[in-house]
Parts: sequence; structure tokens; C-alpha cells
Amino acid sequence: MKNLLMATAASALVAGAAFADGHANEIKLGVILGYTGPIESLTPHMAAGAEMAMAEVTESGALLDGATVTPVRADSTCVDAGAATAAAERLITSDGIKGLMGPDCSGVTGAVLANVAVPNGVVLISPSATSPGLSEAEDNGLFFRTAPSDARQGVVMAEILIEEGVTEVALTYTNNDYGKGLSDAFQAAYEAAGGSVTIVAAHEDGKADYSAEVGALAAAGGERLVVAGYVDQGGNGIVRAALDSGAFDMFHFPDGMIGAKLTDDFGSDIDGSMGQLAGTESEGASVFVDLVGDAFDVSSPYTGESYDAAALIMLAMQAAGSAEPGDYKDHIMDVANAPGEEIHPGELAKALEILAGGGEINYVGATAVEFLEGGDASGGFRQVTVEDGELATVQYR
Repeated sequence: MKNLLMATAASALVAGAAFADGHANEIKLGVILGYTGPIESLTPHMAAGAEMAMAEVTESGALLDGATVTPVRADSTCVDAGAATAAAERLITSDGIKGLMGPDCSGVTGAVLANVAVPNGVVLISPSATSPGLSEAEDNGLFFRTAPSDARQGVVMAEILIEEGVTEVALTYTNNDYGKGLSDAFQAAYEAAGGSVTIVAAHEDGKADYSAEVGALAAAGGERLVVAGYVDQGGNGIVRAALDSGAFDMFHFPDGMIGAKLTDDFGSDIDGSMGQLAGTESEGASVFVDLVGDAFDVSSPYTGESYDAAALIMLAMQAAGSAEPGDYKDHIMDVANAPGEEIHPGELAKALEILAGGGEINYVGATAVEFLEGGDASGGFRQVTVEDGELATVQYR
């Protein structure tokens, strides 16, 4: 059956003939994430999600001429644009990757897109770069993201706080593209809804002491402190200083702060605090949880988005009959959106067979993927609260 499928794919896809001179071809995909830096506790699970999709496709034997897909990891650091750019360059020039899953954080994603992906014509799908500014980046049709923009997250965060009756907050953000973009989006939405922001203050990552920053935030006052930072870096330090000084004991956390480390470090001290991160209650999300089992922490942010990002690259290759980014980039929107047969996690082999036969698919994936014009994901959010020192889902938005 497998041999018949491969033969069918080769005859149905004209461009696939380029692979006919060698069987079991290797296609390398970059997995560029911040394995060190302010979200290093999150990225191993994100990488595992992407690599699960690659293993699934390789095992199927159905991609192009029976190609195997090999992940090649590189460290974006999340915050050092120069290091991320150099790492991405190595992936392309030395490792010969045919697409990038990642980067993760917005600043390094913008740098890699402008300095590496566009000049080299390489497709880049980020699972977690959420800055609104990336929607306007010059990308030559090469950039997509499976997480929704912070333009949307800012609105959702404002809605949650207003619905909870919180009408006055202090706001601090990590001083980079992610933090500033989210801060601006939230402040605009919150004030438009009738809320008041007493202070907006940037904080720098990597400091040992955040008592001065917390002192300024406390002086301005507010019912809650909104911390648009990183769970492994300055955001964590802000929360610790606020708790130690008694300045705040109720917080609101966007996606960069939500992860196991948050509750590991603060537990019930932050009970009643709330937040949101990308997530849906779609059928695909449930299937993904079952598929992962205990292989990695599926509740960690952006694991589903990482699986979907990798899957979309490979499915677009199949639709194009080519692993070359210039050939498959225009097929990413086609495989991600309707019309076509809906595809859930664990069904990548089925999707590859449909595409090989000239059919259409609508990749729903783990996160109900739907691309808007320009490659942004429409996306949804999971609202969470801290109860008895643990994160609990409140609802999906």
C-alpha cells in the first residue's frame, strides 16, 4: 500500500519528479526557539510538538518521494536578535534546511524574517511571535504565524478584567517588541472599555532586584498589577518583589507569563490572579492532548501551535510537489483554510494521501488554524485563573 501511494504521488505531482532520482530523501526543517533565555522553560515542549509532527510525517512515508523529515534545532535566545540571526543563517547555509518552525519571541522573529528568511527566500512559521507590528512586516509571502496577534490578546485581556469588575490597574511590560506591542494594545482596549491604567512602566530583563520598579508601580496604585513579561525573567522578578513588599497580591498575566514555572514559584500566593494564553476548545485540541499523552507537557503554551506550524510546512510541500520554499509558500494558505477535508492531529498521513491524489484539505490541526490575509492566525484564547496554587481553565474566548 505504501509503495502504491508513493507511486501515485509521484505521478500526480509533476514537481515531485525532482525527487525521483533518490529515494528516502531527507528534508531538514529548522526548529529555532529560545532554548536559553526568558522562556527557556517553555521551549522544550514547543520543540517536542513540532518534532512530533515531523516524526508523524516521516513514519507515514507519504511525503513526496518517501522523504524523511529531520528537525535541526537552533537557539534563538528569544531576546538577542544578533544571535538569532546568526543561528538562522547557519540553519540555512550549513544545515540546508527548507523551512523554519519558529522563532518564538517577536523581536527575534522580526530580525530573522528581515535579515535571513526574506533574503534567502525561506518560509518561516512562528508558533508564538505575537507582536502586532509583524502583521505589517515586508515578508514576500514567506511569513505566517499560528498564534493570534497581540492586537487581539490586548482586547481579550481588557474584556476579562472589565468583566471581573476590575476598573483600575497598574501595567508593567518587558522592554521589547512583544512587551511594548501588547502593552499598547491592552491599554487602548482597556481605556476604551472604561478602565483606567494608573501607570505604564517598562522593565528590563536580567536584573537581580526589581524593588524600585515595584515601588513606582505601587505608588501609582491599582486593583491589580498587569505583568506583560516573561515567566523565566523580569516578569518573575516583578511578581516576587511585589509579593515580598506587599505592594500587590493580585495579578493579571498574558501568555509570556503563563507556564508551570509561574505556579511552581508562587503557588497559592497568587491565588485569584488571572490571565490568558492562546488556546481553543476545538475537537483538534482534544485530539492533540490524547495524541501527546505524557510525551511532554501539552498544557504548556504554544505546543499545539508548534505542531501545527511544522505540519503546515510539510503539507504545503506536498501540495506543491516540492520541498523548495519558493514553490510551496503559496500553498500554505490553501492547505490551512477551507475548502477541503478537515484534518486533525494524527491525520497527517491521510492529508498527504489526499494531496497526492489532487484533493483539497482544510487543516484544522490542534489549534483550529485559520489564516487571515497576510498570514496571521485568527486564533482563540484560553482564560485561566490560579486556584489553590494551580492554573485552572475558566473559559475559551
